Amino acid sequence: MDLPAIWFVLLGILIAGYAILDGFDLGVGILLPFVKGDAERRLLVQSIGPIWNGNEVWLVTFGGSLFAAFPEAYATIFSAFYIPFMLVLMALIFRAASIEFRDKIESSIWRKTCDFGFFASSLLATLLFGAGVGSGMIGIPLNERGVFVGSFSDELKVYPLLVGLFTAALFAMHGTLYLGLRQQRVTRWTWHTWGLFLGCYLVTTIYTLVAVPRAVPNFEQAPWVILVVALNVLAIANIPRATRLNKFAQAFLSSSVTIATLVTLFSIALWPNLVTSSSNPDYSLTIYRASSSEQTLKTMLLIACIGMPLVVTYTSLVYWTFRRQRTVRPKMG
Repeated sequence: MDLPAIWFVLLGILIAGYAILDGFDLGVGILLPFVKGDAERRLLVQSIGPIWNGNEVWLVTFGGSLFAAFPEAYATIFSAFYIPFMLVLMALIFRAASIEFRDKIESSIWRKTCDFGFFASSLLATLLFGAGVGSGMIGIPLNERGVFVGSFSDELKVYPLLVGLFTAALFAMHGTLYLGLRQQRVTRWTWHTWGLFLGCYLVTTIYTLVAVPRAVPNFEQAPWVILVVALNVLAIANIPRATRLNKFAQAFLSSSVTIATLVTLFSIALWPNLVTSSSNPDYSLTIYRASSSEQTLKTMLLIACIGMPLVVTYTSLVYWTFRRQRTVRPKMG
């Protein structure tokens, strides 16, 4: 078995699961300033209250799997993105605090502060996640040992920032569709967020073809990728159709498929690299160069065969338990 390749696929599944599940949480936070009235904002926050922390299990599992399966890549990534990772950690902490403590004090100032914290932390985390993906695509400076030799300024380039904005638009749309599942009074905002996403999608795709030409050969060598592209386009096109028909479950599913296919396309473009070197392609950390021993990967695969179904089961039980949560009626202006 090609164990490094198998683990590359499993990591893609984990990050796609996190993006789909926690993506609408972050999207709801990004939308919060556009909701009128304290009561409406409270209902919006409560719509994700019982499930947001369970969604982050996927991110924790991804980080642990990356550390065990590809320790060298893990070390380089955390070294290169130390400041962004600390900012993400702070954002996730403030987001949790804003959600949990919002209604603990009867004060409008306190609630507005928590609402701003929820919005700012959600937006910051989303932008940083997207910028990290963009940096992974365009590459970072590595030496011959695969060690990061750049600085934080190397990560502040146009392409990573563009991918960050694209991710924010994607999650905002995803969050709007999730709210539509609760109460069909966000149709107008679905059109706005879908239009914003579509614009960012087109610009980012064109810029990727120009700025990251090394990604194209991977698609040329795998003709079946055209099926993934077609599924991605069809899923995006189905969102406005389903919204117009008030079929928000179908629209949310299409948004989830959009995220899954985008992660798949990113993985294909990145293959076989985990960390791409912008200084010299030969310095890139591939899945084979950065992987653990074969025995370690075999042991981890056995654990994954037991653990991943448990994660899926846990997530399914949480959503089933809170499937009849209070209806959300956000009045967006």
